[in-house]
Amino acid sequence: MKIVFIGDIVGSVGRKALKNIMPRLKQLHPHAVFIANGENAAAGKGITAAIAKEIYEMGIQAITMGNHTWDQKEIFDFIDRDDKMVRPANFPPGTPGRGHTVIKVKDQELLIINLQGRTFLPPIDCPFRKVDEILEGDKKKHKFVFVDFHAEATSEKIAMGWHLDGKVSAVVGTHTHVQTNDNRVLPQGTAYVTDVGMVGPRDGILGVERNAVLQKFKTQLPVRFITDEGKWHFHAVVIELNDQTGLAKSINLIRYDEDQVFMD
Repeated sequence: MKIVFIGDIVGSVGRKALKNIMPRLKQLHPHAVFIANGENAAAGKGITAAIAKEIYEMGIQAITMGNHTWDQKEIFDFIDRDDKMVRPANFPPGTPGRGHTVIKVKDQELLIINLQGRTFLPPIDCPFRKVDEILEGDKKKHKFVFVDFHAEATSEKIAMGWHLDGKVSAVVGTHTHVQTNDNRVLPQGTAYVTDVGMVGPRDGILGVERNAVLQKFKTQLPVRFITDEGKWHFHAVVIELNDQTGLAKSINLIRYDEDQVFMD
């Protein structure tokens, strides 16, 4: 099995980048499972039903979320019905939606789990205990397990990688929007990267219009953050799994820039 996971899609620029790059990715990885983080897809804050439909129609087979899951209020109207979308599993019991799902890949199944960190983010339930609870119930049934850990702190992400080494196929970090260069297969066979990066405005600050961010840093006064426009960049990872064990054989970074889109 091969998984292509695409970093946080940010706003209309991110969706434009996805539309441009997906045909190329499908050509390069024709049998891959395509998963993307969509929690910033609607102007940087949340996702709508129309945008989710747009992303699925481009060839994405599952969408993971994060701390902006609830920013678009219409999500409460459709998240329970969308069995290909997962929000952080460690939101409190009774929260709408699902924290993990299973998608079929030919004659195989992939368990997808979404978690959210607690360091510098709202103190929701423990992601470590929650993932153990999910695996205790589902791991015996599913050889292939993919985890998107949406977290702020590098240390918390690395800790999750070690916590799950040998227990899942892959642990990838999202949320900080900067692709890290620490992709590796951990000793017990779990693919890991601290942050996959983002798909969206290249010349903003983490996807936000940079002048507003600069004003905030320089003055500490309230400012309105808006998603940047302009040229895009595209960050993802491709993970190859052993079909016999479900563990990882490799994890490699994918990077495209609008100015150099066809340069490998």
